[in-house]
Amino acid sequence: MTEQDLSLEETRAEPAESRPVPDEQAGEPAAPAEPGQAEEQAAPEDVDLAALQAELARKTALAEEHFQRLARLQADFENFRKRTLREKEDLLKFAAEKLIGQLLPVLDNFERALAAPEGDGAAFRSGVEMIYRQLMDILHREGLESLQCVGQPFDPSRHEAVMRQPAGEQPENTVLAELQKGYTLHGKVIRPAMVCVACQE
Repeated sequence: MTEQDLSLEETRAEPAESRPVPDEQAGEPAAPAEPGQAEEQAAPEDVDLAALQAELARKTALAEEHFQRLARLQADFENFRKRTLREKEDLLKFAAEKLIGQLLPVLDNFERALAAPEGDGAAFRSGVEMIYRQLMDILHREGLESLQCVGQPFDPSRHEAVMRQPAGEQPENTVLAELQKGYTLHGKVIRPAMVCVACQE
């Protein structure tokens, strides 16, 4: 037997476990999976349809409840707005009610003075003076004050100059005379006084 025949015989006698095994990383195909295994892995999970419907119904009811609550709040706000507007209109309409109620006795006294018999001028003047004091007391209680102008420096925010006269001994722009009273209401000028102001000769 030759050497070539011995080498061939050793190769045939080599055990199977020593032969190379196919390698997947080397690109050799792996053994096929068992039938049905891939289908089971790809199948979607079971969905609980009843639970989803119940959750949808609950969310729908909650949304409806919120909508009804919003509708009630909107209606309440609209009623509040209308009521506030009506109260504001009533306030403007009847703002002078208290003052007019206080002036009614003054009106009564004027009517009595006009109804008195003529001839007694002193008594009539006394009655008018009493009515004047009564009226001024009411207005003072409501915050009305008269401006003190004569001898004061001219102030365009409180005075309205309608005449100018030589200053004489008074400094220039001094109020010499008051031609019509001015008034403030709670410190705010509601009518400036008409005055005569000193000027240079």
